Amino acid sequence: MIDVVIAGGGPTGMMLAAELRLHGVEVVVLEKEAERPPFVRALGLHARSIEVMDQRGLLGRFLAEGREHPLGGFFAAIRKPAPAGLDTAHGYVLAIPQTTIDRLLEEHAAEAGADIRRGRELVGLEQDAEGVDVELADGTRLRTRHLVGCDGGRSTVRRLLGVGFPGEPSRTETLLGEMEVTASPEELAAAMAEVRRTHMRFGIGPMGDGVHRVVVPAAGVAPDRTAAPTLEDFKRQLREYAGTDFGVHSPRWMSRFGDATRLADRYRVGRVLLAGDAAHVHPPVGGQGLNLGVQDAFNLGWKLAAEVSGRAQAGLLDTYEAERRPVAADVLDNTRAQMELMSPEPGPQAARRLVSELMDIEEVNRYLTEKIIATGIRYDVGAEGHPLLGARLRDVELKEHGRLYGLMHGGRGLLLDRTGSLSAQGWRDRVDHVVDDSEELAEMDVPAVLLRPDGHAVWVGRDREGLPDALSRWFGPAAA
Repeated sequence: MIDVVIAGGGPTGMMLAAELRLHGVEVVVLEKEAERPPFVRALGLHARSIEVMDQRGLLGRFLAEGREHPLGGFFAAIRKPAPAGLDTAHGYVLAIPQTTIDRLLEEHAAEAGADIRRGRELVGLEQDAEGVDVELADGTRLRTRHLVGCDGGRSTVRRLLGVGFPGEPSRTETLLGEMEVTASPEELAAAMAEVRRTHMRFGIGPMGDGVHRVVVPAAGVAPDRTAAPTLEDFKRQLREYAGTDFGVHSPRWMSRFGDATRLADRYRVGRVLLAGDAAHVHPPVGGQGLNLGVQDAFNLGWKLAAEVSGRAQAGLLDTYEAERRPVAADVLDNTRAQMELMSPEPGPQAARRLVSELMDIEEVNRYLTEKIIATGIRYDVGAEGHPLLGARLRDVELKEHGRLYGLMHGGRGLLLDRTGSLSAQGWRDRVDHVVDDSEELAEMDVPAVLLRPDGHAVWVGRDREGLPDALSRWFGPAAA
């Protein structure tokens, strides 16, 4: 029997596979496509996802193939500088195309030992108290302890489970593609500046090698959402909005996306779970979709590994849905709001001007920015008191051990202790104990902190009061 089967080999599935392998879980990834797709829907990583890569020792790979850009202008494309003093050591956005993200995460999962099977499509599933039977399109059957559907917005796993996916269907669609142009850079820049005064869903810019990324509103919602648009569709819509088609030709790929907004009723049914777009879809404004899925996987991986090992306390796996579903609901709401603010209609444009004025207030700008970059997320960890509880700890500088995230590459828990009087005795096989009198932790009034493998704080204190309970709740019973 396989420990975990993951349906879907996109960023969410590959990140989850690698997280599970950190804990020795046997993983099979089923991806129906024989090759990685050429489509570049996502263009970068926000601060929290950059932190995730740093926590697992992957950031160097991503920095080598991306470009750092200043934060700002992400909420409804309202151009404001990033607020000062953001609580992160990575106060930038990393511009890196999804094709590169896909490749790097697949390489990471493969290096970790995941069994990646391309060209294998899941078509059926049945579960019982001990496991899940998975049927593939070629007739192959697999038996697994757990199945995770990371298979996108049209998730087969979600459909077979019968999980509802309520929300709003697409009301508008946008054409997206990469192609060459004959227009000059000056003509493109002038058109961009003029059209985007009222139509924020329009864009055309260089991608390198003479290829440009073209984004333009579609004429309507296509009857067949799976059919790719034609080059003539792009030309017609470019002429409609810009008065010229810029001589677009030789497309690399062309697609369309809508503004459907949906959230799964449940993230778990027995031994089957959902993550990424299989659990939530929303418009791509703010660039949150891929980041949201990767962060789902980061939350789920260590919990599911604990369940497979038999060490998880009752209810640990249920905290995945309890923590991540509200985060997705919040993203859905902020993308709904952004789409309204990007409408060319007079009412939304008036609201946009008002929000722009409000964002000149530093705290408003910080609040909206943290929504996009996901550094403001705080989970209910069943403890109260210190403001750090439930939040992730940024990559602080330590006095004797370098930087914090350098200690977290193995995906273990971490007791970071300034007092030197504490112990993780009984949990040393799952939790590292590091004594370090960090000045940054002292400034945050943190004598000692217990971090989960995803970096969120679940205990803060000076003595052992409450520490054994926190260790047991999040890491299972103490070893004999």
